[in-house]
Amino acid sequence: MPRKARANTTLEWAQRIASLRQRLGMSQAELAHRLECSAMTVSRWERGLLAPSSDYYIQLGNLAGRSECWFFWERAGLRLPDVVRALPSKMRSRLPVSAVPALEDARAGTGEKQRDSGRPGLVAIPLLNVVAGSHGNQGDKKVSLDYIPASRVMGAPVEWCPNPRYTSLLRVKGNSMQPMMHDGDILAVDSSQTDRSQLNGKVVVVANEQNGLCISRLRRYENVDVLEPENRDYKPIVFTKSEGWRIVAKVLWWISEAP
Repeated sequence: MPRKARANTTLEWAQRIASLRQRLGMSQAELAHRLECSAMTVSRWERGLLAPSSDYYIQLGNLAGRSECWFFWERAGLRLPDVVRALPSKMRSRLPVSAVPALEDARAGTGEKQRDSGRPGLVAIPLLNVVAGSHGNQGDKKVSLDYIPASRVMGAPVEWCPNPRYTSLLRVKGNSMQPMMHDGDILAVDSSQTDRSQLNGKVVVVANEQNGLCISRLRRYENVDVLEPENRDYKPIVFTKSEGWRIVAKVLWWISEAP
């Protein structure tokens, strides 16, 4: 009997992955590319020969939408109470119980457009496995936030995320943004906001191939754009395309006492 129950469970998650891929209109190779794994890995998932890791289950949940996301997220060990607990304590105390199920109505970090439903609730935001360095500290060698695996999902109020589908979380390394931000803080960023003309004075995530991801404040002085630290012990950096710099995202908010 135990063996039979295990086989049924395996069949369920394997069928769910195959069904999700078909619903998305993707081939095994296309889904593999989206998740940054091999087509053979996806094939083994769908045949029940290999279970996805927690990171992949979280990404599958992000793709699945409200109808199936929690099936995949729960297999990654994530529970609704854990998501709510990840919110700042002041916000948790203000949330009505009815807001919790609404977490499934909005998904962040998928790169798809979504209309504002006008309904109160939570957004499930992926915490990416990536670090942005502040001045004097190199971040991870990434030039965008696309296709970066998530380590977990955290909940945030919808009103904190103007573009939920382009919102994700990452950690900051270094002290050049003190006293505003500190080493280890979690930042919420919006990768749809990259227009330099709209970001003067805003805190942004930028990147180039040499320095990787970097967190700084963008300032425009006539024809020169500068990346300025909050801590004046660190020197500003001239932001030029010739040096390979690009804006990756606008910083929306951050959590200083991360779970």
